[in-house]
Amino acid sequence: MQNYEESVSFLGTWGPFQRRIFFLLCLTAIPSGYNILSVIFLLASPPHRCHIPAHSNLSQDWSQASIPVQVAGRPERSSCSRYELDLVQNLSAVVGTNLSLDQIQNLSVPVHLSDLKQEGCKDGWTYSTEYYQSTVVTELNLVCKDEWKQPLSSLFYFLGGLCGCFISGQMADRFGRKPVLFGGIGLLSVFSTAVAFAPSWPVFTALFFMLGMGQIASYIVVFVLGSEILIGSTRVYFSSLGLPFFYVSSTMLTAVTAYLVSNWRHLSLIMALPGVACIPLWWLIPESPRWLVSRGRSQEAELLLRSAALENHVQPPHVIFPSANAEKAPSQKAESHSILDLLRTTNIRNITLMLWLIWLSSSVSYFGLSFNMSSLYGSPFLNYFLLSAVELPAYVTTWLAARSLPRRLSFIIFTVLGAIALLLIQAIPRSNPALTLTLVLLGKFGILAGSGVMYMYTGELSPTVIRNTAMSSCAMFSRVGSSVSPYLLQLAVFYQFLPWIVVGSLSMLSVLLCLCLPETFRQPLPDTIQQLAPIQRFRWPWTSDLPSKDDGKSAKSQTTAPEIICTTHL
Repeated sequence: MQNYEESVSFLGTWGPFQRRIFFLLCLTAIPSGYNILSVIFLLASPPHRCHIPAHSNLSQDWSQASIPVQVAGRPERSSCSRYELDLVQNLSAVVGTNLSLDQIQNLSVPVHLSDLKQEGCKDGWTYSTEYYQSTVVTELNLVCKDEWKQPLSSLFYFLGGLCGCFISGQMADRFGRKPVLFGGIGLLSVFSTAVAFAPSWPVFTALFFMLGMGQIASYIVVFVLGSEILIGSTRVYFSSLGLPFFYVSSTMLTAVTAYLVSNWRHLSLIMALPGVACIPLWWLIPESPRWLVSRGRSQEAELLLRSAALENHVQPPHVIFPSANAEKAPSQKAESHSILDLLRTTNIRNITLMLWLIWLSSSVSYFGLSFNMSSLYGSPFLNYFLLSAVELPAYVTTWLAARSLPRRLSFIIFTVLGAIALLLIQAIPRSNPALTLTLVLLGKFGILAGSGVMYMYTGELSPTVIRNTAMSSCAMFSRVGSSVSPYLLQLAVFYQFLPWIVVGSLSMLSVLLCLCLPETFRQPLPDTIQQLAPIQRFRWPWTSDLPSKDDGKSAKSQTTAPEIICTTHL
C-alpha cells in the first residue's frame, strides 16, 4: 500500500481543517489535566494535633502545653499523642490555671509536665486551616493510626489509571480512537461528581479508582488521535507544544481553583465541569483516518479526507488510496492486534521493554517531585502552581528541539540536566530554601522536557495498527511508577535527601536505556509491525539513523515522502 502520508499530502499541513482539529483536540486534554493534581489537593494532610475539648476547662496555654514536644530534626508538637487529660487538669488545678506557656514548661514542682503519661487523641484532632478548610484527610481523620489510608488512596487512583490504560489502549485500537476518548472524558465527569458525595473512605477509594481510569486514558487517546489525523510539522507542533500547553495550563488552573475553593467536596464537583463542557465536541471531532485505513475501512477514510479537502479548498485526487480495493479490505478488517503483539518478535519486544522502563522511571521522577513539594516551605498552592508553570517553558524547549534535533539526543540532554539538578539538592544548606526550590524547578524542567520528547518519540516508534495499545501500555508502566511515588517520601526517614537521590538516579537509568532505541527523526510513522526500525546497540545519540540509498525497498519507501522531512520543521 502507498505510504499513508503520501496519500494525504494533498491536504497540506496547516489548512483550515488542520487548525480546527488542532484546537478541538487540545480542548479535550483540559479535563485530564484539570484532574491530574486532584490526588494532591483532595488528599492533602494539613498540620494537626490532638483536640482538647472545651469542657476540659483548660486555658489556651495549658491546652497547648498538654501536647508533648517531639524532637526529630527540629522540635515540634506531637500530631498523634497528648498528656493524659485528667492528669493535666489536676496539675493545672494545683499550680494555677492562669500561667503562661513559658511558666508551665518550667514548673518547679515534684511532677514535671513531661513526666506525665501520654495517651492517643481520644477526642479527635484539630487541623490547621491555614491552607485547607476541608480535605478527605481532615474529614475522615486519615491520620495517625489511619495514616496509611492516605497514600493507599493515591495508590488506588494511579492503579485505576493503570487499568484504564490497559483497557482503553486495546479498545481504541479495535473500536476506534474517538469513542474511547469521549468515554474517558465521560468517566472523568461522572466519577468526579460521585467522589464529592462519598460517605466513607472505602467508597471514596473505589470511586477514586474509577476516576483514575478516565484521567490518563483520555489523554493518551487524544495524543494518538491528533498524531494520526495531523501530519508533517502540524503533528510535531501538536504533540510537542499544543497539547501539552493546554494540559499544563489546566493543571495550573487546578492549583488556582484549589486555592479559591477550600472544601474538597466542592472542589471535586468543579473538577467535573471541563469534561461536561467537552461532550458537544463529539460532533466536531472526526475519527482517525489512518486508523480507519489500518482497519480496512478505506471508504470511510476517503469520505472524511474529501470533506477535509473541501474545507481546505483543495482538490483531492480521484482515488486517494489506490491499493485499497474491495478484495483487500475484508482481510485488513479481520486483522486485530493485542498487547501481546508488543512482545511477539524480538525487535518489538526489546523496544517495548525499554520504553516501559523509561516511562516507569520518568513517572516516578515526575510524581515524586510533585508529592515531595510538600516538604518545601511556603504555600502548597504557590509551589504546585510554580511546579506546573515550569512545564510551559519545558514544552516550548521540547518543541524547538523536535524541529532540529534527533529524539534520542533531545531526551538525553534534558533528562541529564534534570537529574543533575536533583542530585545537587543535597548539597544545598537547609537555610537556603529558595535555592532548593530553584533546583527542584530546574529538575522538573529537565524531566518534563525529556518526558515530552518521550511521548512524541514513543508515538513515532509505534506502528499504526497497534499505536494506541503501545502508548497505553507505556502509560500503564507510567502509572506503576506514579503508584510508587506517594511512598517515595517515606525514604526520607532513612536519609533526608534520599527521595531526591532516587529520582535523579532513575532519570539517569532512563538515559542509558534510550541509547539503544532506534532514531525516528525525519522518519515516516510506521503503519505495520514489520516497518518498525531495528533496535540499536548503544549507538551514540548524535549518530544518524537515516537510511542510505542501499538499504533496499523498505528504506527507499521511507525516504520518498516529501512531507516526512518536514515533520521537524515548522
